[in-house]
Amino acid sequence: MDIKDIKIETTVEAKLGHLEWKKSPETHISLKNAGKDSPCVTSCSDKPCTTVCPAKVYEWEAAHNKVIVNYENCIECGACRMLCPWDNITCEWPGGGMGVKYKYG
Repeated sequence: MDIKDIKIETTVEAKLGHLEWKKSPETHISLKNAGKDSPCVTSCSDKPCTTVCPAKVYEWEAAHNKVIVNYENCIECGACRMLCPWDNITCEWPGGGMGVKYKYG
């Protein structure tokens, strides 16, 4: 077998599978306004948080007309805070040894 014949997993999901983290018992991410009048419901047609987050923290639940936040999936990249066009996401990094354990390589 030649080295060029070896297939290396390079999907985001494969890379995220190598991370280790301790789930915090309390959420460190929330929507500033999660009600029926939130910008997620009334103004945000693209919902970039649901498509750009590499850990799939945000899900649009059409049946209930709201964004679900699965904070336990968070890899603390900060993308959600940068891409929300309505600045509706609050994120404080987990404390006390909780959260993602990154390693080099």
